[in-house]
Amino acid sequence: MAGNNRWQLVSMRDGFADSLAEAKDKLTALLGDTKSTAEQRAAQQTIVADLTDRLERANTEIDAFDKAAEAADKARHEQGIGKTELPENLRITQGYAALIRATMNKRPIGADIKDALLDDTSTTGGASFLPKTVSTQIIVEPLVKNPLRDHSTYTAIMNLEVPRLEFSLDDDDFIADGATAKEMKTKGSTVSFGRNKFKVFSEISETILNGSDVDLTSYVNRGLTSGLAAKEKKVAFTETPKTGEEHMSFYAESVKIKTIKSNTLFNAIRQAIADLDDDFEPEVCMRKSDYLEVVDTLANGNATLYAAPPESILGVPVFFCNQAVKPIVGDFRYSHFNYGPDITYDRDKDVKTGMNVFVITAYFDHQIKLASAFRIAEVASV
Repeated sequence: MAGNNRWQLVSMRDGFADSLAEAKDKLTALLGDTKSTAEQRAAQQTIVADLTDRLERANTEIDAFDKAAEAADKARHEQGIGKTELPENLRITQGYAALIRATMNKRPIGADIKDALLDDTSTTGGASFLPKTVSTQIIVEPLVKNPLRDHSTYTAIMNLEVPRLEFSLDDDDFIADGATAKEMKTKGSTVSFGRNKFKVFSEISETILNGSDVDLTSYVNRGLTSGLAAKEKKVAFTETPKTGEEHMSFYAESVKIKTIKSNTLFNAIRQAIADLDDDFEPEVCMRKSDYLEVVDTLANGNATLYAAPPESILGVPVFFCNQAVKPIVGDFRYSHFNYGPDITYDRDKDVKTGMNVFVITAYFDHQIKLASAFRIAEVASV
């Protein structure tokens, strides 16, 4: 597991934990089944022992990763955050913390804070907007809680327009027929992104607000990025989109993504992969529970399949999202999120809890640039 980042370690750990729980349940069932053989029980015990060992190793590496990160944060804080000779990332942390505290206390954002955040007032408008550097941290850096972040396209450009196809040739006869050509003719060759307004709230206690800069900035960022992730996943995977947000969902009828049905989920996914045009680079986004069901069906007591990477089972890369109620097969470069750079910030107070709230107002859009780049896999009803 060496060389993995924390997200990869946690993803593996969760996968081992889920597989181990199912393997234990199956072992219990075999032990209670008078018709089970000694060989079946021994094979299942081997699976349980192997998954237990993998889970323990993953937990050990995560603990070591967290301790190293905590030590690094402590060392940086003890350097004396705020000194002009500090590295840029530490100056930004100090400036971000100062911005939050000034906002919560209704104080103006001073020039020293803007300097620390490397703010370009000519593009952000000064104190009215979240400085460019902080905005980039919140919006552009990968989120661990939204799997699409590592697969879809993300930008932060005002009034963005992009080509529907990401490539072109001097002779485009190869798309003269088929689903892609029909879609290009119906929808046009370019995609224009709109502005859908929403707010994200991060509650801050007095203890956090008066704590260290590192703790304050990391706490607020976790709240804001979690809010953005929740919104992104909600609009992309909802089966009942809100009015005006229909185009953002993979499952919306108006988006017209083709559904491939078969007698099993495994067969439906494999047929969906085969149904895509060769120019697309397919991946599968699905619920972990659905994947484990596929593995259970294929394994039939074979312990090696439980430890095999998903790509070797389905033939293409796989990533998991609990909101993907039906597996989505496709080239996720054609799933594109765009944020408007004009993010504003404010403060509020939750009268029910007495907590202070740091608020950002953001604008974003999700465009599925080519429905023909995707398929939805579904088990056919009997």
